[in-house]
Amino acid sequence: MTMEDENQVTPGVDQPCPDRKRKYSLRNVLLIIAALAIITPVAYHLANRSTGGMHTRPAAAVGTSSAVHADMPVTVTALGTVQPLVTATVRPQLSGVLFKLLFQEGQMVRAGQMLAQIDPRPYRLALAQARANLARDEAQLAVARLDLKRYETLLRQDSIASQQVDTQRALVRQLIGTVAADRAAIGTAELNLDYTAIKSPIDGRAGIRQVDIGNYLTPSDVNGIVVVTQLNPIDVSFFLPQTQLSMIGHQAGSGEGLSVQALDQNDSRILAEGHFLTFNNQVDTTTGTVRAKARFDNGDNTLFPGQFVNISLLVTTLHDTVTVPVSAVRHGVPGDFVFVVQPDNTVKLTPVTTGPSADERIAVTSGLAAGAIVVTDGADGLEDGSPVRLTGDKNQHGNKTHEGGHHQTESTDRHS
Repeated sequence: MTMEDENQVTPGVDQPCPDRKRKYSLRNVLLIIAALAIITPVAYHLANRSTGGMHTRPAAAVGTSSAVHADMPVTVTALGTVQPLVTATVRPQLSGVLFKLLFQEGQMVRAGQMLAQIDPRPYRLALAQARANLARDEAQLAVARLDLKRYETLLRQDSIASQQVDTQRALVRQLIGTVAADRAAIGTAELNLDYTAIKSPIDGRAGIRQVDIGNYLTPSDVNGIVVVTQLNPIDVSFFLPQTQLSMIGHQAGSGEGLSVQALDQNDSRILAEGHFLTFNNQVDTTTGTVRAKARFDNGDNTLFPGQFVNISLLVTTLHDTVTVPVSAVRHGVPGDFVFVVQPDNTVKLTPVTTGPSADERIAVTSGLAAGAIVVTDGADGLEDGSPVRLTGDKNQHGNKTHEGGHHQTESTDRHS
């Protein structure tokens, strides 16, 4: 065959182009990749269905607890301020130089106990003068009465004029009034002398003294000598929402009274126990709250005037109600709910209605029966139907039960 024959093109036959071949190869590769992207999820889904719908996610290790019947106290909490029943500023009743101080700062004093003394000497002299005036006027009255008796005798004998008798009678009555005034002056002088001894008006604790010996005191002194505060009993003032007035008022008027506890600011220690005293007679319209008071026997002086305390007011007690640990209750779109462990070691999302809580347990008023096993720990990644694994048994529902009906996971298996 000649060169011309080799170069001759056969009529009606297309000769393949190298560029076109490369385009066809790239298109085929892209089609294969797209087909695999579609087929792979479908094949995975079919394979998953062929295994009977088994969960591929591993079972989460959880801690559980049983829902049990218990008594749940219904309490109202508030921030309170300790207030003494009586706070007395001890002031002098008269003017004078401070002569003695007879108390120690911070000392517990009794009503009538002498705390200080003003220089009594001027007032003793005033008392002596009042007594002397009384003695003089009593002597004059005695003489006037004798003269009146003589004049009345002479008048009966018609020896003197009746006007002279009348004048003597008036003098006797005048001197009687003078003697009465002298006796009152003696009483005033004795009272002033008694006022030089400044006494405590109440039982309580003496504060820091405000004056020193040698100072001249007057009744108008604002600070006085010392402030005495009654500590036993003592009140705590706090505010409650107006929505709770009817419930608390009904329980307070039932005759049983309401128990109140005063706790420290961390709610870690009970400082004192007392009883609810009263409400104020009107609601604060700006805050919607009402002021209330509770009274405490503060025999050990754990409550101090002006101190801030947390008040826990026991309103009533729910008897034999279903309770679970507070950590078992979750919050989400359906509201409050718990995860209940099923016999097949899966969990069921169960909406519940909760009530009051105390001692790390909360009342469930509806949605849960006693005896149900609820998840308390490791529930963050759970959803309805998720498999779980309990302590001591990774496959069966026969869980290892601890005291109090609690099921706890091993520390190495627990998911945070």
